[in-house]
Amino acid sequence: MKKITTLLFLFAAVVFANAQSAKTSEQKVNNQQVAGPEEDNVPRKLPFTVDKKGVVTDTLFGEAIGKLKVYKKSVHASYYADKFNGKRTASGLKFSNRDYTAAHKKFPFGTKLKITNEANGKSVFVEVIDRGPFVRSREIDLTKRAFMEIASNKGAGSIIVTIEEVIK
Repeated sequence: MKKITTLLFLFAAVVFANAQSAKTSEQKVNNQQVAGPEEDNVPRKLPFTVDKKGVVTDTLFGEAIGKLKVYKKSVHASYYADKFNGKRTASGLKFSNRDYTAAHKKFPFGTKLKITNEANGKSVFVEVIDRGPFVRSREIDLTKRAFMEIASNKGAGSIIVTIEEVIK
């Protein structure tokens, strides 16, 4: 009876190990790890456009979602360090430098902002998901992707921007 129990236990262990191995091999394609649901490779870019009247339109659904209101001009913006990737933000969402998000001290979470580099006129839409920056001279922290999209000098650590809020 002991031999049968031992054999059944070994058989169960082998079946379990094979099942785990199959799961791991399904996640790999050509020796590259496939991103799981938490590691989505597609950035969450906010699909907005602004017409001449200042009306912000969602390009996915084609509906107007609000107007732009200037919050502050000529303020410093910086970007998050890579060490924050995967960590939780103040809103509870996982931070990713690939997304188009920002940290601000006062705006409610979920607020959509248009950030414009005053030096070159390039702009990007971001969503506030975190608190900060905790440096007096800086007004907003952007993700690295959002920052690099509007920066003239890719080696710069901060830029002068205008912050506009999307008002419904």
